[in-house]
Amino acid sequence: MKVGDSASITRSYTAADTAALTALAGVEVVVDGLVPEPLVGGLFSYLLGRELPGFGTNYLKQEMRFLRPVLVGEPVTATVEITRIRPEKHLVDLATTCTDASGEVLCEGRALVLVKDVGHRTNDKQQGSDTA
Repeated sequence: MKVGDSASITRSYTAADTAALTALAGVEVVVDGLVPEPLVGGLFSYLLGRELPGFGTNYLKQEMRFLRPVLVGEPVTATVEITRIRPEKHLVDLATTCTDASGEVLCEGRALVLVKDVGHRTNDKQQGSDTA
């Protein structure tokens, strides 16, 4: 694991996906034709917990800014990229973006995660680390 490493996932959501979120939440969270923002945010959760940094990752902060809505049926690609590693604190900062098929940014933000074994996952030079 080093600064610049990234992971991505592409998927599209159906009307059934948005209906399932409404049923799970117990409140109306769906606008016809639009994907609720928490479903998009779930892509970042998946990537952080399964791909990069992966198992053992704990969310501390997530910030997302939506530039336009995600449409039902629209393929979107979520990407996380390591921007900073602080092994002495077991912290990893990541940029988070979601783009459409043409590369237009739909959502951007950042995440801060705690990774207990970050010191064992990084390269010897600890690229991007500092003491802040």
